Amino acid sequence: MFENYKVFKTTFAGRELTVETGKTCGLANGSCWVRYGESVVMVNVTASEKPREGVDFFPLSVDYEEKLYSVGKIPGSFLKREGRPSEKAILASRVVDRPMRPLFPKDMRNDVSIVMTVLAVDPDTQPEIIAMIGASIAVSISDIPWNGPIGGISVGLVDGEIILMPDAEQRAKSDLQLTVASSEKKVVMIEAGANEVDDDTMLDAIMKGHEEIVRSLIPFINSIKDEIGKPKFTFESMDVDHDLFEEIKAKYTDKVNFALDTDDKNIREARLQPIKDEIHAEYDEAWPEQIPMIDECIYKLQKVIVRRWLLDEQKRVDGRGMDQMRPLAAEVGLLPRVHGSGLFTRGQTQVLTITTLGPVSDAQKLDGLDDEEFKRYMHHYNFPSYSVGETKPSRGPGRREIGHGALAQRALEPVIPSVEEFPYAIRLVSEVLSSNGSTSQASICGSTLSLMDAGVPIKAPVAGISCGLITEGDRWMTMVDIQGLEDFFGDMDFKVGGTHKGITAIQMDLKIDGLTPEIIKDAFAKTHKARDYILDEIILKAIPEPRPTVNKWAPKMISMKVPVDKIREVIGTGGKVIQKLCADYEVKIDIDDDGNVFICGLDDQKSKDCVDMINAIVMVPEIGSIYKGKVVRVTGFGAFVEFAPGKEGMVHISELENRRVEKVEDVCNVGDEIIVKIIKIDQQGKIGLSRKEALADIERKRKEKAEQGE
Repeated sequence: MFENYKVFKTTFAGRELTVETGKTCGLANGSCWVRYGESVVMVNVTASEKPREGVDFFPLSVDYEEKLYSVGKIPGSFLKREGRPSEKAILASRVVDRPMRPLFPKDMRNDVSIVMTVLAVDPDTQPEIIAMIGASIAVSISDIPWNGPIGGISVGLVDGEIILMPDAEQRAKSDLQLTVASSEKKVVMIEAGANEVDDDTMLDAIMKGHEEIVRSLIPFINSIKDEIGKPKFTFESMDVDHDLFEEIKAKYTDKVNFALDTDDKNIREARLQPIKDEIHAEYDEAWPEQIPMIDECIYKLQKVIVRRWLLDEQKRVDGRGMDQMRPLAAEVGLLPRVHGSGLFTRGQTQVLTITTLGPVSDAQKLDGLDDEEFKRYMHHYNFPSYSVGETKPSRGPGRREIGHGALAQRALEPVIPSVEEFPYAIRLVSEVLSSNGSTSQASICGSTLSLMDAGVPIKAPVAGISCGLITEGDRWMTMVDIQGLEDFFGDMDFKVGGTHKGITAIQMDLKIDGLTPEIIKDAFAKTHKARDYILDEIILKAIPEPRPTVNKWAPKMISMKVPVDKIREVIGTGGKVIQKLCADYEVKIDIDDDGNVFICGLDDQKSKDCVDMINAIVMVPEIGSIYKGKVVRVTGFGAFVEFAPGKEGMVHISELENRRVEKVEDVCNVGDEIIVKIIKIDQQGKIGLSRKEALADIERKRKEKAEQGE
């Protein structure tokens, strides 16, 4: 029945990788199932027959679909089905999109869709890596034009040893979470989070991942392509008309050259607009069939000018040197009432980050494919249209915003104190106020300022900086702190976040077919020098260290631990005890299964009193201990006193006073607070109390103090 069914196998990073094609999804342009361990990902790629009209870009969509059945979970939503993609799914889609997109023909406008569906997950493998490999295979064997294949790999660093495709246990201990994508000759994508890893170790890890891809994956994918690959279809090229471009270039190079030669984005755009209008006025009627291409010619002319400046004249648009950053500024404490705020400015790029601290229970609940259930540290990035001078309604965060927020979060995560050191949930929001390149890296700097302003005891300050690239044949050059135009017309945006000690995050966006080890090494050197300068001369001069205490408007958190077998006593039947504590002391209390208790309140003294009360609840009563308790019942023979929540004992009438008492009510009534001492505990755990002995002990101690004072 399945005449075209094929199975291909290879060994990748020490484990078997299996690819199946021809059994399912026969109507897709390319399709495969990839198995690694017990993880299975299905990838399908399709393309439209005709180009999409009215677009000046290649319309590629890449979707990573998490199916909760793959890990034996039923979705937690009301509808009990998968909803919008999780942040992790969006980030996985971006990780696959970035290395694949530059390898499609730049003049193709046919819609291409890559859908990666996770069917089964083995915790010891990472399905997003398998999805990347599957996407490369599916496009390679399809009839869609593509200059692949690529391969992907994850790399860890455990006890100083580089590990390829680490399992779950190794990932939990790893100081590095690195994803590398490579073609046969070059590295095409890098995504990393790291615990202050030095440049040389990071480069070594990248190259070891690249070597494994070149050794095992690329030949394997090529062999599949050679056996079952379809001939590539021809498409209608949307490249600019050569004659039209050359004519515009000859007439308008000097004008565009002048328009671009400024460090102010607003001035540049104001100069360019009349030139664009003039070109359209001259060529729209003469080239009626090429009107959509005229804007493309203008774009191409700007690109040629900027690249010639950089490569031939070592000249940047704003006159800076290749290793020189734009003017920098940093401020903290800009906003009243918020828990922490920091403003970081780099040229015309400006980001304001606000820190909010909350109880641990405010951590984000996750419903995904891995074992992580809660996220205590959250970082959100907003990019409003006014930041680039545009008028566009806000529709919530897109993939770019989610990706930039995740990059900033990854950069700062290694320096965030543990919940034991700092028992708060932490949310950072980076608001891009003005954008002219590298806003994600500015958000890292602004976030460091904001965290320190909020009194979060981070382990070290973190700065972020980007490095650009221009290539032409074998010629190449890098430049630090690229602004928007250099990003737009350049070949690379290599973003690196880190401390003085080492790298904490990398994200590399590429528009060419890959990087050599020399380019990567040069980018590391430039970004390391730049971030050291930002830390020493800008951030630490604005705020030398985290504030000694949290902001007065932030909730005060106290953490403590109770024995696991006492958790029930703290909570009480139906939550009675914990609810009363929250009401009496105006706090919020969270308690986990390990007995960790987190108390959150605005009044520091009330929070401390709550701690004392919880200690009283979980304490084991001992003979001789003295407490202040409340009378809860009165009988003819004595009074019952609750000396701690859920703990009570009886004061016999003879133990109420140092004299004969006729009626209990002569000494105390229900609701009165009295001092009591534990004088006996019988075999059934019943507790005998004495007010008489408690008062005598207190009087004796008072006299001893008075004598010592004399």
